Amino acid sequence: MKLKHILLATAAPFLMNAQNVMTPETLWKLNKMSVSAVSPDQSSLIYKVGKVDLKTEKTNSNSFFLNLKTSATENLDLGKKSIIQWDKNGIYAQEGEMIYLSKDQGKTWTDFYKIGEADNIRISPDGKKIAFSKSVKLVDILGKDKYKDTPKSTAQIYTDLDIRHWDKWNEGSYNHVFVVNVAVNSSEAQDLLKDEKFYSPQMPFGGVEDFVWSPDSRYIVYVCKKKTGAEYALSTNTDLYSYDLKFNKTTNLTEANKGYDVNPKFSPDGKYLAWQSMKTDGYESDKQDLKVLDLASNVTKNLTENWDESVSGSFDWKQDSSSLYFSAAFRGTQQLFSVSLKSLKVSQITTGNFDVDDLIAQNNNKLFVTRTDFNHNADLFSVDQKSGNMTQVTEVNKENYAKITPSKSELKMVKTTDGKEMGVWFIYPPNFDPSKKYPTLLYCQGGPQSALTQFFSVRWNFALMAANGYIIVAPNRRGMPGWGVDWNASISKDWGGQPMKDYLSATDFAKTLPYVDGDRMGCVGASYGGYSVYMLAGIHQNRFKTFIAHDGLYDMKSWYGTTEELWFAKWDLGGAPWDKPTPKSYTEFNPSNYVQNWNKPIMIVQGGIDFRVPYEQGQEAFQSAKLRGLKTKFLYFPNENHWVLHPQNGLVWQREFFSWLKETL
Repeated sequence: MKLKHILLATAAPFLMNAQNVMTPETLWKLNKMSVSAVSPDQSSLIYKVGKVDLKTEKTNSNSFFLNLKTSATENLDLGKKSIIQWDKNGIYAQEGEMIYLSKDQGKTWTDFYKIGEADNIRISPDGKKIAFSKSVKLVDILGKDKYKDTPKSTAQIYTDLDIRHWDKWNEGSYNHVFVVNVAVNSSEAQDLLKDEKFYSPQMPFGGVEDFVWSPDSRYIVYVCKKKTGAEYALSTNTDLYSYDLKFNKTTNLTEANKGYDVNPKFSPDGKYLAWQSMKTDGYESDKQDLKVLDLASNVTKNLTENWDESVSGSFDWKQDSSSLYFSAAFRGTQQLFSVSLKSLKVSQITTGNFDVDDLIAQNNNKLFVTRTDFNHNADLFSVDQKSGNMTQVTEVNKENYAKITPSKSELKMVKTTDGKEMGVWFIYPPNFDPSKKYPTLLYCQGGPQSALTQFFSVRWNFALMAANGYIIVAPNRRGMPGWGVDWNASISKDWGGQPMKDYLSATDFAKTLPYVDGDRMGCVGASYGGYSVYMLAGIHQNRFKTFIAHDGLYDMKSWYGTTEELWFAKWDLGGAPWDKPTPKSYTEFNPSNYVQNWNKPIMIVQGGIDFRVPYEQGQEAFQSAKLRGLKTKFLYFPNENHWVLHPQNGLVWQREFFSWLKETL
């Protein structure tokens, strides 16, 4: 899995005009909207609004019922229940070990089934069976499990790879999909993978989207990579498996494809199965296509094979099963598209400086989506299918936004060293005055093939950075989705090459603008963005005055030997450090080989349970900077992974971030 770019949030010691711009505390206290369930006729939905309590670090939520035809909203008291799904049988919700069913839109509830330990619950369309996942212990890896007379042992014993993933060690347990028959009041659940030492849902982020019921309730299609050990660590070959509950038979539906096959969804008429697919094993940022299997003819069709972009967002079926809607990165934003099963024509539905994140519902000629931009968290919008015009439906932060002066953003096209046109986002401080000069930050995106669009997050938040008086320069350098497949793919095996030149092109262009203070430019980023910071610190030739790197890769040889998803390292770096000839990733493109050129202050941030970029990378960088005699700081979070997820840690992160910039820029 890619080096996820960190989107961290929160404080600032010198906010400009702090009464009416974004602050760290304001950012964390913004309401967060998410849709819980949609009615089967797509006329209504239930959404919840959560708010973080910074003292307890807990999120308190309230649920609402929304009529999509009238836009009428009413409170829905669910108590401690959490919604599972809404279908023709009613609304299902879970509280503790019990699943409840409501047939009157949440007014009253009856016991449906005592499920016990279960995650990712899906009730079959006929209401007679329940699919769910749970962890199954299959291997004795812990010393106390292998030797029963050593209950206090902390030993972990491994003979193969896949020993840890993201932020968890492999302790011998695997996610499996189970089915229980409610109709016969059975308490015995059937394990669809039996004693197979494979994961479904997939680690580390797989959830309910990794398995789905067929409309006739006879089949479950689930995602699984049936590999173990070193093979697992080096391969991206997930497949879709269909389990026939009538005959207890498993069929691999995507055996011919060697890359990712994920996110299966049956068409409303039950005739087709759609999913997202990549063709190349080991290349996790390959072009992602939409494929459809005709269940009657057993013929698979690639709907987006000839489209020069990647289906990087979510997708769903049109209600008449004639086409699919999907979101994808496109020219620095994420927009809504459709593709026809018959003609394979891809059509863009929305345009604008915003991100369309998820398609939620379809009602008459309207689509309902969630939308964000640099200044606004997710809200629900309706989209006219023909014109693409959008109307805001929810305003969960209306009062909060009324007190905040937003920043403005602009996508400028910048010429690169090889004559290409590169889109670069410029985000300006609130109340921007072009007659003044502003300190400026080059933002380096992670991934390295993650889209840089109009996202909003409580982590790397451009509105908050701009509110502290900085112009943000955010290049869509080589490797970004949304600018064609070749542009996206070209960063692999060239991390320190043209992408670094792209960063410097954006920097040099910014310095020509009259409102950019060219003597006060900083460089910040995380993950691959942190790698970029380390590389640029060694080759910038005094363009920058200060640097901040979070979970960055400092030494590529030691990183290859400690990261956990080796398929990513092997593909993107061009091989192992012992390969002959030695890939450039370990020589010309290795940040540690340029540390003798570091000459500016650098702050380094690192998570203690980050197994994607293990903490030694940050420690090596900090130690090298200190021994070089540079002004440096090491911000270490023992309980954070590749991201910063705890609210109070997030506050410390931002306070240290802006304090460092004030001190050094």
